[in-house]
Amino acid sequence: MAGRGTRGGQRTKRPDSGVSGCLIVDKPAGMTSHDVVDRVRKSLGTRKVGHAGTLDPDATGVLVLGVGKATKLLQFVTGADKRYTGELVLGTATSTLDAAGEVTGSWDMSVTPEAVAAAAATFVGDIEQIPPMVSAVKIDGKRLHELAREGKEIDRPPRPVSVRHYTTEPTADPLVYEIDVHCSSGTYIRSLAADVGTALGGGAHLRRLRRHSVGSFTLDEACELDDLELRPVPEMLRGLPLLEVDDEVAQQVRFGRSLGPSGGSGQLAIADQHGEILAVYEVRDGEMKPVKVLDAAG
Repeated sequence: MAGRGTRGGQRTKRPDSGVSGCLIVDKPAGMTSHDVVDRVRKSLGTRKVGHAGTLDPDATGVLVLGVGKATKLLQFVTGADKRYTGELVLGTATSTLDAAGEVTGSWDMSVTPEAVAAAAATFVGDIEQIPPMVSAVKIDGKRLHELAREGKEIDRPPRPVSVRHYTTEPTADPLVYEIDVHCSSGTYIRSLAADVGTALGGGAHLRRLRRHSVGSFTLDEACELDDLELRPVPEMLRGLPLLEVDDEVAQQVRFGRSLGPSGGSGQLAIADQHGEILAVYEVRDGEMKPVKVLDAAG
């Protein structure tokens, strides 16, 4: 006898809901970004959910998700600048560079707020960071955090990042400073915290990290996981010019064909006359060519 959810002894696949759109979620602490994706999949009844950039389990704040067709547009959000706040804790280093790790060193640090601010300022600009062993970066096909759980540490090549803004403010605790960081995608805030401790002759770690924005997506518009607010697919392409085309051109776009010579530059979103996003194009070699096409031809 076939069990529930099976046909002829084989498990049947539950159809997706067909829903598409953009979600701006305020991720709670204690969940991985993948946990959030799983939760949204169950809530919306679709497997087609992805996120635009991992947020640490202990961190909170803006996590942008694409649902359905919008998952194909996540790449246009992933590379956006980010803004964070958190707490820099001087005098203690940890294995994960944040409060979740084991203490690996302690120092008696007596420094002035001016010294802390000056140390942070040295990391503003174009710098290179070595990815932490607890990060999701893949080297030789394996994620660093997987190797770390196995007790392994390997050499990691430094990666270029850009820190636009990094300020520190003292709190009632002389060893704790509030930080505010605006940076490029791929910047490790926990590393910035640890680096300040090292620059001051001791150690430090990060706690209470909160992401306030991803590009133009901000906490002010973020929803809770218990009260999802699905936004239209075009929201994924904020900041890109939008070009609406007639049916004839729309068909060319669906086939991913060049739209001919262009004297412009940069990327733009292309929609049909009903406002449905068809693709993202950009000017290459003087022609308007596709970067990503959402609808398959036919």
